[in-house]
Amino acid sequence: MYLPQTRLRCLALFAALLLTAGISTAAEPQVFRLWDGPAPGSPAAPPHETVRVTEGGDHVISNIHVPSITAYLPSEGATGAAVVIAPGGGHRSLWIDHEGYNEADWLADHGVAAFVLKYRLARMPDSPYKIDEHSLQDAQRAIRMIRARSREWGVDPNRIGVMGFSAGGEIAALAADRYDAGKAQSSDPIERKSSKPAFQALIYPAIPQLTLNDETPPAFLVCGEQDRQNISEGLPELYLQMKRAGISAELHVFAGVGHGFGLRDRLSGPVSHWLEHFRGWMDARGLLAGSE
Repeated sequence: MYLPQTRLRCLALFAALLLTAGISTAAEPQVFRLWDGPAPGSPAAPPHETVRVTEGGDHVISNIHVPSITAYLPSEGATGAAVVIAPGGGHRSLWIDHEGYNEADWLADHGVAAFVLKYRLARMPDSPYKIDEHSLQDAQRAIRMIRARSREWGVDPNRIGVMGFSAGGEIAALAADRYDAGKAQSSDPIERKSSKPAFQALIYPAIPQLTLNDETPPAFLVCGEQDRQNISEGLPELYLQMKRAGISAELHVFAGVGHGFGLRDRLSGPVSHWLEHFRGWMDARGLLAGSE
């Protein structure tokens, strides 16, 4: 059973708060803004993020205007694979512990670089953002940035994938559907990199309208049997659509499980091993072949 490293989560949250205040930090794990200046469509002088701590100790972040990634890099045994993780929260907030930092910590301990994405939230009150524009743009920018800095971070640029939970699963699915080869004429070297992920992991996702074809990245799909109907039935239907389109996919539906399980120390039973199944799927696909 996985026990999250509270110290690392707190450092990441503290670093993120310092970041949005314009103060750099060298704390581990490190936080990186996706754009040096304001993100496209964001205010020039953004307000600070809001962090709420629930009675159960979950950190819930909202009011995000400075999108960033928090990097969890393997200290040893790096495989060269990397995952951008998009937490869920209904596009109103990010439940960033059990759908972000915990998974990133586990993956880094198992040789996979993980980058927790803070994306702009389209359904906050009076939000100026759109899911398929600004939130998607943040995920695409994260993939481009990791490619641009792949040598520095010990990542194979051809083995960068996306993982998303609930609303974050919608962002991950969109990133795997609406990618480009990079903007060759851009003056920004990051924008010249491809935004296509090598694979996608959709964990009880909200399912957007997708255009599936044989170029769609392979998929690892997970949900609970007792989740909402549009997920517990929608995800198996998406799996079938992928198979019909010639896309390699693996589906896990866990009996007796509802929405939002993520990775918590209180998880028990087969669902508590879903992340091990994911790593096994990566290994079977040759994604853990060793650092470049």
